[in-house]
Amino acid sequence: MLVALLVLPARAGAFGWDDVVARARDLSKQAFYPPDASQVPDWLGKISYDEWRTIRYRPDQAVWREQGLPFQVQFFHPGLFYKYTVQVNLIDGGKAQPVGFSPGQFDYGPNEFASRVPQDLGYAGFRLHAPIKSPGYLDEVIVFLGASYFRAVGRDQVFGLSARALAVDTAAPWGEEFPFFREFWIERPEPDARDVTVYALLDSPGITGAYGFVVRPGIETVVDVYAILFPRREIKKLGIAPLTSMFFHGENTRRHFDDFRPEAHDSDGLAIHFASGDWLWRPLDNPEALNVSSFEADDPLGYGILQRDRAFSSYQDLETRAERRPSAWVEPIGAWGKGRVELVEIPTRSDTNDNIVAYWVPERAVRPDDPIEVAYRMLWYGDSLDRPPLGRVVSTRRDKGDKEGAQRFVVDFAGGGLEEIPASEILHGALAMRPEDKVELLGQQVIKNPITGGWRLTFQVRPTSKDVVDMRARVERGGKPLTEIWAFPLLP
Repeated sequence: MLVALLVLPARAGAFGWDDVVARARDLSKQAFYPPDASQVPDWLGKISYDEWRTIRYRPDQAVWREQGLPFQVQFFHPGLFYKYTVQVNLIDGGKAQPVGFSPGQFDYGPNEFASRVPQDLGYAGFRLHAPIKSPGYLDEVIVFLGASYFRAVGRDQVFGLSARALAVDTAAPWGEEFPFFREFWIERPEPDARDVTVYALLDSPGITGAYGFVVRPGIETVVDVYAILFPRREIKKLGIAPLTSMFFHGENTRRHFDDFRPEAHDSDGLAIHFASGDWLWRPLDNPEALNVSSFEADDPLGYGILQRDRAFSSYQDLETRAERRPSAWVEPIGAWGKGRVELVEIPTRSDTNDNIVAYWVPERAVRPDDPIEVAYRMLWYGDSLDRPPLGRVVSTRRDKGDKEGAQRFVVDFAGGGLEEIPASEILHGALAMRPEDKVELLGQQVIKNPITGGWRLTFQVRPTSKDVVDMRARVERGGKPLTEIWAFPLLP
């Protein structure tokens, strides 16, 4: 087992966590059956994005609105991409009851098909609302919609990247499997509750699972996730706590796109906190071909896909407000054991595609009749001064340099006390490449950046083969690291 599972209190005879675990275990012993596609009419799956988007759940129909509780539940209508429904139940007084669907719960706007909607259609997903910004208004905090996807925001963010419950064989040549939630249970919160609990039943051809989510909104919205997984078959690559985002282009992108925006991305880097205490930053990119990067991370202390650039001038996008997109950080609860963090970058020619995925892969074999327990805390936030506590990478830029066949990298670091170091100090750029990498280092320089107050590392390299070169660098003083590790692959 990966961890000792969090134990939730339960009353005798009340529906709770043990019941969801039992359902997942029983389901794993049955043959997989796909969700019922007949429940959603074909014509609903063919409506346009604008038609689906204008279908709004009526706020006056929100669950717990009349009781004045600190959380409310609203639902999503099937249609377009969401061609299956998911059963949603409410737990009240220890009893679980399904939530009934009615077209009258929705405002169909200018759409003319409301009368054609089946009276017992069901929901595509749901969202939780809470007074995250002000006591008098309940904002959207977390959304569960589509397969096993969910996404959340802290107090000052707008929705951006997503998380998934599980990734199975992502970027594998034999094809990826997408687990999905069959059913949800939402516990009624107490009148003074600061968090709300959601249970979910996961299923796919290869694995089932019981999931619990404890959601606590705030400046940083915290989601504690715990799960027991029951494999139906041997799984070659299991991705724990996967994060999914979009990176179209940024300051380090060499491909050209006809776009008025200087940058376009929901996230700009992968961060990892290793058991050794080291921190690593890997800038994201939109490569010309599928790129998979792997980072050995036994018992990681944390990892996340972050949006560090918070300047509107970097995006100039009044609609998406990319500078307000959240970062998502995963902190394991308990020891996860041996494994690696894997980053997948998928080429895209549009900002409508989520082309970035990151997850942790356990080294242990995943076999039938060998349940896996896992628990972790997710933080959804805007920025953090202690992730990492050292100087951080704030930009990565590159060009052809001034030497034949070379590539020049310009990496800026800031924070962690770097601004207090005077320009007269001599800092060193520690650049590391593997002995087998065929590349020439053509010089490097570390200088004070008088504009930001941080420090800039500039270096040029010239590859001598068409192999990928994994570069790592950080700024040191007297052999002591002052910054996190910058990591970047030099692709052919």
